[in-house]
Amino acid sequence: MKLASRLDRPQSQPGPRVTRGLGAPALVAIGLSALGASIYFGLGVVAGDALGLTPIAFLLAAAFFLLTVMTYLEGSSLHPETGGASTFARYALNELWSFIAGWAIILDYLIVMAIGAFAVSHYLAAFWTAAGEPGLELVLAGATVGFVAWSNIRGISADRLTRVLRLGLLNLALSMAIVVLGVAMLFEPSVILDPIALGRSPRVADLLFATVIAAAALTGIEAASGLAGEIRVGRRALRRVVLVTAAAVPLLFVGMSIVALAAVPVVGGSTELSGRFIDAPVLGVVSAFEPEWLREVLTAAVGALGAAVLVTAVNGNMLGLSRLGYSLATNRQIPSAVGKLHPQRSTPYVLVSIAAVISFGLAAADVEFLAGIFAFGAMLAFTIAHASIVIMRFRDPTARRAFRIPLSVAVGRGSVPIPAAVGAITGGAAWISVLVLHEGARVVGGLWMLAGLSLYVIYRKTQGKSLTQRFTIPAEALREDAAVEYGSILVPVFGEPLDDDIVGTAGRLAAEEGDEGDGAVIEAVYVLEIPMSLPIDARVPPERVEQAKRALARAKDVGEEYAGVHVATVTARGRSVGAAIVEEARRRGVEAIVLAAEEPTRVRGGVLLGGRSGPRDKFVGDGGVLLGGRSGPRDKFVGDITRYVVEKAPCRVLLTAPPAGENGLREAVGPE
Repeated sequence: MKLASRLDRPQSQPGPRVTRGLGAPALVAIGLSALGASIYFGLGVVAGDALGLTPIAFLLAAAFFLLTVMTYLEGSSLHPETGGASTFARYALNELWSFIAGWAIILDYLIVMAIGAFAVSHYLAAFWTAAGEPGLELVLAGATVGFVAWSNIRGISADRLTRVLRLGLLNLALSMAIVVLGVAMLFEPSVILDPIALGRSPRVADLLFATVIAAAALTGIEAASGLAGEIRVGRRALRRVVLVTAAAVPLLFVGMSIVALAAVPVVGGSTELSGRFIDAPVLGVVSAFEPEWLREVLTAAVGALGAAVLVTAVNGNMLGLSRLGYSLATNRQIPSAVGKLHPQRSTPYVLVSIAAVISFGLAAADVEFLAGIFAFGAMLAFTIAHASIVIMRFRDPTARRAFRIPLSVAVGRGSVPIPAAVGAITGGAAWISVLVLHEGARVVGGLWMLAGLSLYVIYRKTQGKSLTQRFTIPAEALREDAAVEYGSILVPVFGEPLDDDIVGTAGRLAAEEGDEGDGAVIEAVYVLEIPMSLPIDARVPPERVEQAKRALARAKDVGEEYAGVHVATVTARGRSVGAAIVEEARRRGVEAIVLAAEEPTRVRGGVLLGGRSGPRDKFVGDGGVLLGGRSGPRDKFVGDITRYVVEKAPCRVLLTAPPAGENGLREAVGPE
C-alpha cells in the first residue's frame, strides 16, 4: 500500500508567515496598490475605446469589482487557502476546473507584471526624459522585474505590507486631490458630452470591450486572496473591506476618468490618452493643470508615486502568482520541479524566476494587444470564481463562513447569492465578448489554455493520477532534498489517553510507508460536534476550544517523534463526529483513516470486538477478528462513529483498539 498525500492545509506556506495581526489592512494594501496601478496603466487603453463614455465603462467595472470582492471574501473565508478562483473551483467542481481557473489567472499575472514594469519607465520620465525612450524603457522594465523577482524570492513580511498600505493610502489621497482639483478647474460637461454619438462614437462593441478591460484590470483581488490562510480577519473587518471598496473604487475610477476627459478631451473620435499618453495617462491628465507651479508639483508627485505604485503592484502580482503556483504544485497540477521551494526562504524561486523571464519578454509587446489577452484570462477566472461560490452554497450549505454574500434566495437545501449569480452571468458574457471582439485574445488566449491543459493532462497521466481528483503533497515535497511521494493518513483525535496509541500507530505506519523518512504526513483532526439546535457556526465554549488545541498539540508531538513524519492539525465542525470525519477524508483525499475503536472487549477467548470469523467478516488481522462474527451482529460491539466511518469512508479505514499491554491494528476496507 503506497500512501500518496492529499494535504490541503499545509503547515508552511511559501515565504514567511505574512502576519498574524495585520489582518484586513493586508488585504487593503494589496488591493489599493492594484487599483492605483490599474489607473496608471489602464486609463489610456480604456479611454481609447470608450471615448466620452469612459466614466460609464469605469462605473460598470467598479460595480463588477464590488461583486467580485464579495465573492472572493466568502470563498476565502470558507476555504482559507492560497489559490483564489482555483481553490474555489477545487471545492465546488473538481481539479480540472481548478487548474483552468489557475492557469487563466497566471496569464493575467504575467501580463500585469509586463505592462506595469514597462509603464514604470514612462512615469520616471517626469524626472528623466530619456527614461521613456525606446531601449532604455526596456532596460528599466527589466530592472523592475528583476527587483520584484528578488523581493519575492527573499519573501514578504508584515512590515513590507505595512509600507505598501501606506503607499496605497498616499496614492489614494493624491488621486482624490487630482479629482477634486480637476473638477474645480477643468470640468465642463460639454467638453465630455458633445463628442458622444451613441452607436458611432464610441461604437457599442468598443464600449463593451473597454468595460471588460476596465473590469479585468482589477485582478488585485486575486493577489490579495493569495494571502488567505496567512492573515486573521474577523467578520467586522471583512465588512469594512467591502464598505471601503464600495466607496473608494467608484470615486477613484469614475472621478479620475471624468477629469481625464476634461483634461485630455476627445477630438475627432480619439483622445491623446490612448495616443501620446497611453503609456503614462495620468501624467497626461496633470499636464493640463494651471498654473505652471501646480502642474509641476503634480507632475513630480504623479511621476514618483506612479512609479512606486506600479512597482508595488508588479510585486503584488508576483506574490499572487507565487502563491497560486505553490497551490498548483502542492496539488499536483503542475510539475513539482516548477514549484520547488528555496532551501532557506521557503519561496517558490523556480516559478518566480520563470515568471520574471516571461513577463520581461511580454514587456516589449503592444499595450493594447496585451490588454485584450489580459481580459481573456481575468474574465474566465472571475466567471469560474462566481459560479463556484453559488455551487458551494448547495454542496456545503451549513459550513461556517466568516463573510456571507448578502441578498441570497433560498432554493431547496441551499441558497443562491444574487450578487455572485449576477457576477457569473456577467463575467461569462464578458469573456465571450472578448473572444468575439479581440482576435489576439482569441488566438493567444486559446493557445495558452491549450498548452496548459496539455501540460496538465500529460503530467497527471504520467503520474498515474485522475484528471479530476485531488492529489496533494505538503510543502516539504517541494524542497530540494525531498522525495516525490508522501504518505497522508487522517487521524481523528478526541483528547483522550488512547489518542497517543492511535497517533503512534499512524506514525509507525507513515514512517514505514515513507521509505525511511522520505516524508509521510499525518493529518490530525479534532471534530467540534455542533448540536442541531444551534447554527453550525455557533460560538464554541472556550474550554472545548482549549481541549481541541491541547489534543492537536499532543498529536503533533507524538506523531513527529517518528522519523520523516509531518503532522498537520486542524479542527472541523459537524453535526456528527462520524460524518465530519468522512467529509474531511473525502475533502482532503487521504489514502487512509486510522481510527480508535471502542474500549477493548474480549469475546470467546480473546477476539477483539466480535466473535469468530464468519461469512460476514470484511475486516482481517493476524491477531483476531475485528468487527463481526457469528456470535451476533457487529452493531452490538461497535459504536456509531466507528460504524459510520467504516461504512461511508472513501478510503481504507484502520481500526486500532489495543488490549492492556498490547498494540492492535486491523484494516477495515471501506467503499472506494
